[in-house]
Amino acid sequence: MDWTGDGILLSARPHGENTAIIEVLTAEHGLHRGAVRGGTGRKLTPVLQPGNTLALSWRARLDDHLGNFTVEPLRARASTIMLDAERLAALNALSALAVFALADRDPQPRLYALTTALLDRLAEGDAWFGTYLLWERLLLDETGYGLDLSACAVSGEIDGLAYVSPKTGRAVTAEAAGDWADRLLPLPPLLLDAAAPESREQMAQGLQTTGHFLREVLAPALGNKPLPQARNRLASRFAG
Repeated sequence: MDWTGDGILLSARPHGENTAIIEVLTAEHGLHRGAVRGGTGRKLTPVLQPGNTLALSWRARLDDHLGNFTVEPLRARASTIMLDAERLAALNALSALAVFALADRDPQPRLYALTTALLDRLAEGDAWFGTYLLWERLLLDETGYGLDLSACAVSGEIDGLAYVSPKTGRAVTAEAAGDWADRLLPLPPLLLDAAAPESREQMAQGLQTTGHFLREVLAPALGNKPLPQARNRLASRFAG
C-alpha cells in the first residue's frame, strides 16, 4: 500500500532513537500519520516543523498500518511565522484543531486549499484574521457542524445580521434579536466576510463565536475532549 502527494505538517514527535511520528494534512488522504526514519536528526528536524509543506511518499504493508513516510521540503514557512508571536499562535491553533477534529484519512480538498492559503498569509506578512476565522468556519462545516450565516433565522433578512444563535448556529439581525440579544453570540463583519477590514475587537468576537461551537458542539461529539490549549491561547491573545 502506498501513495505520493503533497501535505502540510501539523505535528512531529520523537519515537525511539531517531524516528519521528508525523501528522500531516493532505487533500486526497486527509489527516494522515506515519513514521519518518531519521526524522529527529539534524537534516530533517528543520524540515519537520508545523506549517511546512512537504512532498510525501507513504508506504505500508497493509492500509491500516501506521506506515512510513519519506519527505522532501516544498514550502518552508515555519521559520518565518515563528518570528511573530500572534502568527505563531494561529499556526499552533490550526495545527492542533486539525488533529483534534478531523477523522483519519478522510479526503479534505477544501480544507487543504484554505489551510495552504492561510499559512501563506501567515508567512508572507499579509492580513490573516479573516482567513483564520474562515478556516475555523470551514473546519466546523467539514465536520458536520457548520454555521448558517446566510440570512436571519427569524425574519429571513440578509442585511443587518449581527448575532448568531448559540443553539442553532444561524444568524440573527439586530432588529429580530430584540431583548434576546444578550443571549446571542456576536457576528462581526469579519466572520461574515474574510476580506472585511480587520480589527482586534472583531477577531476576538469571531473567536468567541466559533469557539462556542468548537467547544460546546464539536467537542462533545468527539467524546467531550477539551479543546486544544493552543486554541485557548490564541483566543486569550485577543480577549479583553
